[in-house]
Amino acid sequence: MKPVYNALIVLLFPCLALAQGGTVYGKGLTLRETVSVSEILRSPEMYKGKRVVVKGEISDVCQKKGCWIKVKDPEGTGELQVKVEDDVIVFPKDAKGKRVKAEGMITVTVLSEEERRERAKHEAEEQGTLKEFDSSKIKGSAITVRMEGEGAVVE
Repeated sequence: MKPVYNALIVLLFPCLALAQGGTVYGKGLTLRETVSVSEILRSPEMYKGKRVVVKGEISDVCQKKGCWIKVKDPEGTGELQVKVEDDVIVFPKDAKGKRVKAEGMITVTVLSEEERRERAKHEAEEQGTLKEFDSSKIKGSAITVRMEGEGAVVE
């Protein structure tokens, strides 16, 4: 029975990608309704812990492992980082500028100044920009809003 199940998965996965209009990463999309990035950023506590779908343009991609993308709101009013589990979902490093729908859980975290510096340094390492990184520009704590991504469709 297991070989039949595996064969069905192999045959149906491309159909799922075509039905969703692009290349599927992770679990794909299970929700139909989208929430704008700007709405999430405007009212993060309202979306904290909720599963949502956002759509927009990929404005940046992790260049080390493809473990995150930043999704820019179509209105251009903000961007949301979609972080995925390392090596489980790998976004293509050339996805910048492509359209995406991403689904996952919204997290809202208060980061101390030190945590912000550590996260920014890590991101600079991933992007190959560590030489230009200046931690002294990061002052104080801040609220960070991001999506723990579970699936996406990149067009």
